[in-house]
Amino acid sequence: MVSSLGASAVLLFGMPASPMAQPWPVLAGTVISALVGAAVQVVIKDAAVACAVAVGVSVMLMVPLRCMHPPGAGIAAYVVLDHINGVDLVAFPILFNVMVLLGCAVVYNTMTGKRYPHPQHSLNKVSAQQDQGLFSSEDLDAALKHYNQVLDVSRADLEGLMHMAGRSAFNRSFGNKRCADIMSRPVFAVESDMPLKEAWALMQQKRVKALPVIDEREEVMGMVGISDFVVQAPAEQQGFVRRLRRMVMGSGGEAVGRVQDLMDAAPPMVRADCLLVDLVPQFSAGGCHHVPVVDELGKLVGIVTQTDLIRALSAAISVPAKE
Repeated sequence: MVSSLGASAVLLFGMPASPMAQPWPVLAGTVISALVGAAVQVVIKDAAVACAVAVGVSVMLMVPLRCMHPPGAGIAAYVVLDHINGVDLVAFPILFNVMVLLGCAVVYNTMTGKRYPHPQHSLNKVSAQQDQGLFSSEDLDAALKHYNQVLDVSRADLEGLMHMAGRSAFNRSFGNKRCADIMSRPVFAVESDMPLKEAWALMQQKRVKALPVIDEREEVMGMVGISDFVVQAPAEQQGFVRRLRRMVMGSGGEAVGRVQDLMDAAPPMVRADCLLVDLVPQFSAGGCHHVPVVDELGKLVGIVTQTDLIRALSAAISVPAKE
């Protein structure tokens, strides 16, 4: 019995995060094994056979009851080999010693900065944004179901390790790239006092969907895009083309309005030396489609679009085809 409790102590103090070292497996696994050993020795008189049966039955019960604790099987063998009434041992000394052991484990792990009992499931639900990563909780559940083996690591720890490994692999292949590596150049920009007609013509000519707005020092003042024209087009005009023409040209064909009337005066901007991993949230959560890139003086040097970012991501995660 002492050797079995010693093995339990190794798990509780040395491997407190193990699923086999949690209070329920330790308590239930030990008690169930003692009762199984007591029952088997009554039915089977041969000590060797009874010992084997007791250990096997103990394991068979611990698996479905989710209380797998290997030292518990040692208790079953101890009860059979020493011909002890396991029922009398359950309350004292087995249950008493196990409770004392668990109490000491809680105190020791708390003092050493370890959490015990250790969480076996994720404490927080994965957010919708995180759930769109390399894998989801459902993917992990499917993998564990296919594996169909007992893992001596909690699901929460396994999921955390997989996420950290995914981030490490992502940073290794993609994390060192910067905005200057993928930005589009040269940049077609306009000034704030340019008529809307000319800005619209420039977007059509260069086949771009947004233009940075700069001042005389080439510093970014804002952004103007096709969506700005569409949103600000007067609703009283029937038809999309007529509304857009009325917005750009005016009712009589004369140019009306200037870029400063439509532009977004506070667009998100990034430095040329900004890491691409820091740029991803701008597109995924910020709702941006075009982000101006500036140098250390704040001057416009390029622009990064969603297409540029997706192309870089595709190159980072693509696997070369086997010949």
